[in-house]
Amino acid sequence: MEHPLILQMQGITKLFPGVRALDDVTLEVHRGDIHAICGENGAGKSTLMKVLSGVYPHGSYEGKIVYMGNEIAFKDIKESENAGIVIIHQELTMIPELSITENIFMGNEIVKHGLIDWHAARNRTLELLEKVGLAVEPDTLIKHLGVGQQQLVEIAKALSKNVRLLILDEPTSALNEADSANLFELMRGLKSRDITCIMISHKLNEIAAISDAVTVIRDGRTVETYAVEAGHVDEDRIIRAMVGRSIENRYPVHESHPGEVIFEVSNWTVEHPNLRGHLACKNSSFFVRAGEIVGFAGLMGAGRTELMRSIFGRSYGVCLGGTLKVRGKEIHVTSVASAIRQGIAYVPEDRKNLGLNLLDSIRKTIVSANLKGILQGRLLNLDREFQVAEEYRRSLNIKTHNVNSGVSTLSGGNQQKVVLGKWMFTEPEILILDEPTRGIDVGAKYEIYRLIQELADQGKAVIIVSSELPELLGISDRIYTIFEGSITGVLDSGEASQEKLMRMMTNTSESESNAGKDEKAL
Repeated sequence: MEHPLILQMQGITKLFPGVRALDDVTLEVHRGDIHAICGENGAGKSTLMKVLSGVYPHGSYEGKIVYMGNEIAFKDIKESENAGIVIIHQELTMIPELSITENIFMGNEIVKHGLIDWHAARNRTLELLEKVGLAVEPDTLIKHLGVGQQQLVEIAKALSKNVRLLILDEPTSALNEADSANLFELMRGLKSRDITCIMISHKLNEIAAISDAVTVIRDGRTVETYAVEAGHVDEDRIIRAMVGRSIENRYPVHESHPGEVIFEVSNWTVEHPNLRGHLACKNSSFFVRAGEIVGFAGLMGAGRTELMRSIFGRSYGVCLGGTLKVRGKEIHVTSVASAIRQGIAYVPEDRKNLGLNLLDSIRKTIVSANLKGILQGRLLNLDREFQVAEEYRRSLNIKTHNVNSGVSTLSGGNQQKVVLGKWMFTEPEILILDEPTRGIDVGAKYEIYRLIQELADQGKAVIIVSSELPELLGISDRIYTIFEGSITGVLDSGEASQEKLMRMMTNTSESESNAGKDEKAL
């Protein structure tokens, strides 16, 4: 039986200078449903939710919004939250140095006799954490929580505001499989309590697993909406609607021709930056050939990112030992600048904090890691800067009307393309990509896979860290696995499978037979 509508958005049009972000968009959501919204990066999904939640106030857009039977005109996000509409953004917004209790009740404090009642707030936090299944103390600082736990705190914060319509923007983009499964179970629990969820996601398998209805947006317009039976979503139909064409193979066909070993890491050992004696990387050894794409798989916390960041100019932890070689010659990399000089580039997992300065323009960001590339004498050639930025805007298909625009105005996927462009401009020999397609739609992923393959064809040594095993299997020539800071084995892509990789990622018995393959391959 179909539930009544909780939300109707009719004829929503939103303009920015030079861009029609939304064009006559229609959205209908039934009460108690989990409604998925999908589309390519820049399609208008997040913009539509910002219109709904009052981030873009009434009067800044055209169209009508009917919520719980009444036409609404929110002036700001506070009004929408008071009405029970709460949005959890893709980039979590909590303050790391404050406790869970302080974050949950910030701006929504429990007051008694003119003062904040911290005792009541702490007790209420305990109740909320129990509802979301998070067994931690309310006084715990946010910075001491994992990303999955922080996501649950965000939902607890939403529940503190008597949420009726919860909007989750790419809620699993930074979560591993276990945390994603916990989140979905929580969403089903919210549904049983008649709380409606709108979920923006690029992950079609997640949409298939949990959604009751799907709306596809392309180029700021509603393409189609249809009800689905959980677990029976036509993924090909969604892809066609999203990108306007059929993608027969989500991973481009590629013939690899690896050459000599370019990059070699031996017995790399790194101590955790804050926990003395705790090893984040333990005697790690691996190599990458010219023209080869090498994947790294591991559960969250296994040490993949820690390994890559420590290699890239020792930007993580304390290096206790190990050697790096480029083309057989040992190199000493003691800073990010020296890593760049040695031909190493690193596209970080956390693009907003580590990959971008959100106050900069696109053109300044793209040249920022290689200012020598735009020097004319001792001065920066701004015409050359613009030319370089335009070249990467076109080649990477960055959706912006002007490279003078701020990177903060771009969607997540287009921001990722800017980061890629920045490091490509350094013309590295070794390119490390940490979660390169996180938060990127299926069409843009295909473009990035082709770009990665082109870099390999140019003779680059490419390293990919990814939480998505199908992605690693689809794009890599070889795949290493990491467990608790140690490399547990390596498989050629032709013999690898998700089951084999998972055994090696969890260090179960069958993984040991693969541990010696690295030395044999050399």
